[in-house]
Amino acid sequence: MRRRPLQQIPFIAGTGLRISCTYGESESWLYLFCTRCHGRDDTPSWEPPGWRRACPQPFCPSYRKFARILCLFLLGLLLWGIVYSMIGDDAAPGGPLFGLAALCIAAHFGGWLFSLTTLPALIGMLTTGLILQNVGLIHIEGSYSVVIANVRKIALVIILTRAGLDLDPNALKSLKVTVPKLGLIPWVVEAVVVATLTKYLLGLPWIWGFLLGSVIAAVSPAVVVPCLFRLRGKGYGVAKGIPTLIIAVSGIDDAASVAIHGIVKSIMFSHEKLWYQILQGPISIIGGLGFGVLWGWLAKYVPEKGDPFMVPMRVLMLLGGGLLAVFGSEAIELGGAGPLAVVVAAFVSCYFWQKQGWEVDDNPVATAFEIFWMIFEPILFAVTGAQIKIAELDSRTVYLGIACLLAGIVIRIIVTILVGIGSKLNLKEKIFVAFSWMAKATVQAALGPTTLDKVNPNDPEQVYYAETVMTMCVLSILLMAPAGAIIISLSGPKLLTKTTTPVSPPEGWKMRRPSIRDISIINEDPDLEETANERKP
Repeated sequence: MRRRPLQQIPFIAGTGLRISCTYGESESWLYLFCTRCHGRDDTPSWEPPGWRRACPQPFCPSYRKFARILCLFLLGLLLWGIVYSMIGDDAAPGGPLFGLAALCIAAHFGGWLFSLTTLPALIGMLTTGLILQNVGLIHIEGSYSVVIANVRKIALVIILTRAGLDLDPNALKSLKVTVPKLGLIPWVVEAVVVATLTKYLLGLPWIWGFLLGSVIAAVSPAVVVPCLFRLRGKGYGVAKGIPTLIIAVSGIDDAASVAIHGIVKSIMFSHEKLWYQILQGPISIIGGLGFGVLWGWLAKYVPEKGDPFMVPMRVLMLLGGGLLAVFGSEAIELGGAGPLAVVVAAFVSCYFWQKQGWEVDDNPVATAFEIFWMIFEPILFAVTGAQIKIAELDSRTVYLGIACLLAGIVIRIIVTILVGIGSKLNLKEKIFVAFSWMAKATVQAALGPTTLDKVNPNDPEQVYYAETVMTMCVLSILLMAPAGAIIISLSGPKLLTKTTTPVSPPEGWKMRRPSIRDISIINEDPDLEETANERKP
């Protein structure tokens, strides 16, 4: 292969500073790793004289990234100093609050390290929490257990609001038959299979089995959507709107899982009479739908659409309404109504805002909730992982639990392919769609530990059931999230048809909106494989 001449890369206009690298250097594993780690930043910015001579890119971060990380570190140090001054020893090294903060920071960077491998960052966050707990560095107990439970509920509100805002009314209208058929039927089958197997293999009562099945059957958009973005960018599956279908079904699955889980849990822990417990299901559904529609409709008129503070006020409307729905529904023992109300309120408000000119892919309120999720994501997954103590796990529960999960996934894949008969998808596309819905993550992390907060700690049988549910949820994330991401990425080019000519996105396809991730310390991964191929003569 003929060696290319040196490429001169200017660093700062006016300084004359340059760095040279040869084609061979840019093809080295170190160059590719550093590029993936630091990313490329072509936006002009101020830098101190001599910065790039001392810190050549991409082997060192740009000054912008260095200054950003330093600023975040100083702000974190400042915040810790303020909290320590107010609280005292709990915020000191070795205290529970300090340990919780350290856990979240470590989880953030653990997720970043995993993202370099193109695996979902949430796997790294969950693994970080699990490791720190089991090596004895983290101990979350006492009054902070209540804090963690409430933080988990706030994260649930953010997840569900994002799910509702990501549902495009036009896409759902065009897929009004396909989405419920391909979404709800396989969801019900997987939930029933998991409930049945856990009843006979793990000894869970039927109601605990259906509680677990409703959570396990949820699909994770946090894993699916990034993989679909990469495939769509290369033209795979866009002609038939397969990404739209997969994302829409993921949202429907999540809404169904959260609603059924809340209803079952409210019945399990209700202290009311039997007739009221029987009516709790219909009351939760009607109440959740009613409050969600009312709050979403109210968000159309309040605030007024020309108000200069419209965006932050709409964000607060959805966030406040969601928090009231979740915490309020639990206070009146109708836990299933709250999560359903959150999804419905976000969807209805998005529908009205779309009528006012906001597109689904350009919704600043959705961008704000992406910011919230960046804050709560490492907290949620790290804390979920930290609640698993490997030494206390029963090996029989782990083995049989994995068997239950795999059986549920396999049967769901088969049912999805069979249910897809008669659709416009060919066999390969049906197989890809079925594989894409095996990824588990966000809903399992948010709902898995909730029953452990409700059971009586003095009742060992109830504690065992709750711990089994949480263990199964963690196992589903550890197994299915990376497996789902890898299978989607590898099978997409083989099973989907690639569009060779530019095709306008099908109606309802969500383009990637600008978000806080664009200015985070984690840059979007470049497609290094295609870039390397373009360099080859």
